[in-house]
This record gives sequence, C-alpha cells and structure tokens, in this order.
Amino acid sequence: MAASGNERLVLIAMDGSEYSDYAFEWYWSNVHRESDRVVLLHVPEYHTVVQSPMVMADVTVISEMMNEEEKRIKAFLEQLGQKLKDKKVGGKVKSVGGNPGEVVCRIAKEEGASIIVTGTRGMGKLRRTFLGSISDYIIHHSHVPVLVCRHKDKQAEHHE
Repeated sequence: MAASGNERLVLIAMDGSEYSDYAFEWYWSNVHRESDRVVLLHVPEYHTVVQSPMVMADVTVISEMMNEEEKRIKAFLEQLGQKLKDKKVGGKVKSVGGNPGEVVCRIAKEEGASIIVTGTRGMGKLRRTFLGSISDYIIHHSHVPVLVCRHKDKQAEHHE
C-alpha cells in the first residue's frame, strides 16, 4: 500500500549490526517525520548452518542448528518491533528470505516505500569489488531514493 499525501513509508534494512542500528538512529534523528510509517526489514542469513563444518553430517544436527537460528531470528524481530514501540512510530517488522539487495528492492516496491534507508559497512574498493556490496546493489536497483548511512566513527577503520 503506497503512502498517501504527506505520509511517507520508509523502509529501513536491519541486519542486527551496529551499522544498521546507526542507520535507524540517523534516520530517526535527522529525517523522521511525525507522519512517517516505517517498515523494518530483516533478510535473515543462516550463518551457523552455512558456516558449520557439520553441514554434511547428521540431519538431526542440521535440524537443531536451523531451530536455533530460527529462535535467534525471532528474538531479533521482537527487538525490532520493540524499537518501533519505543519510538511510538507506526509501521511493522518484516522478515523475508533471499538475496539481501534484491529482497530490499522488491519489498520496497511491494510496500510502496518512498525511501529506503540502509547502513553500510564501508568496505574498501578491493573488498567491495570481490564481495559486492548490498548498499551498492540497492542504490543501483531501487525505484525510490536510497539513503545510505555510513557510521562516522567506523569510517576511518576501512581503508580504500
């Protein structure tokens, strides 16, 4: 449902990192309007399952790992919901699986977002060339403006 009149729908990509937390707080302090509705979008990545040497092992072990990962994601989504309640802002929390950049752009379009807010880890050129960048993907594929918040205290840690 597209935002109407003075109301904006702001999609904020949240991954649980200090970078996405910074982006949320920066949006709140610098851009937020009373009439904004906010969608906090989480694209889960199954770290423990994918990174475990046990993946080729026992189905029971994999099932337990998936359950633990689901519990972690559920707890994170509850934290995001609390962020909205604490700020007394209308909106919702969404969790959608897939490639993070693609999911952010697709959900922004589906929700009728007016703007996307995301953090960035500030990778150097070489690392970004090989690994890609979610924020770069969003900038180049989004149908709406994108606000990329670089954490000012972390900027010096990443050399080009």
